Amino acid sequence: MAAGHCGNDRPDRHGNDDVPAQKEHHSVLVVEDDMDIRSLLTRFLSHRGYHVASAMTAAEVLAIIALRPPDIVLLDLMLPRESGHDICRMIRDRSTAPIIMVTALADVRERIAGLDLGADDYISKPFDLEELAARMRAVLRRPPLPAGHAAREAGQGYRFGNWIFTPEKRALYSTEGVRMTLTGAETDLLLLLWNHAGMLLGRERIIELLYNSPGAVEERTIDLLVSRLRRKLAHGGRQLEMLRTVRGDGYIFDPGMTGPDGEAPQR
Repeated sequence: MAAGHCGNDRPDRHGNDDVPAQKEHHSVLVVEDDMDIRSLLTRFLSHRGYHVASAMTAAEVLAIIALRPPDIVLLDLMLPRESGHDICRMIRDRSTAPIIMVTALADVRERIAGLDLGADDYISKPFDLEELAARMRAVLRRPPLPAGHAAREAGQGYRFGNWIFTPEKRALYSTEGVRMTLTGAETDLLLLLWNHAGMLLGRERIIELLYNSPGAVEERTIDLLVSRLRRKLAHGGRQLEMLRTVRGDGYIFDPGMTGPDGEAPQR
């Protein structure tokens, strides 16, 4: 099955089955109330090698996550009986799996709200199935967290400002003991910024380093991700000094940090 289109009405089922598809070996949870779209996504993703589970309600989502946590979630924000934003929050409270919002909402504020709740990316209806597959590959390609740190406790993490950053726990701990949970995308971004402390990073370079693929996501997605991270860092104070915007060029992270056991960040 090749590229078709998915939208608010009946989805376009036309495609060329002779085109070879890149096989994946991940599990995906599709949260979608429209039977036609859900069926099309299930067939398309199954053809690509994904193990597909589907849900229409929050109760079904929670049951699937408890039984077999997915590697990635496709979440329709326009569900008839429940808020997609509420379901996004519930998923994020229980899982660090990447979440791609699927939305027909034109209001950018709605998409920002979803990203603020922990979603990693979004795609607007109607969308091309190949674009969806590419976005899924992009978020799943994010580099894994560094090995060898599993035994580090919060008090031995990366220290900067009023924070202790523990990537393997996907969390920030304030010096007052407050725990701030990070999404997978936020963790990866903060770790990237740490490893390039004091250096100017443009949006295109951040995308390339985070996703191993130039143009994998829109530059606006990086701006929203930085905004989310800034708000969380603000709870520890000095956030505007730590993560600065260089208008037209990108971002600089330079909080005067020390690494595990007092090490300076490696450049």
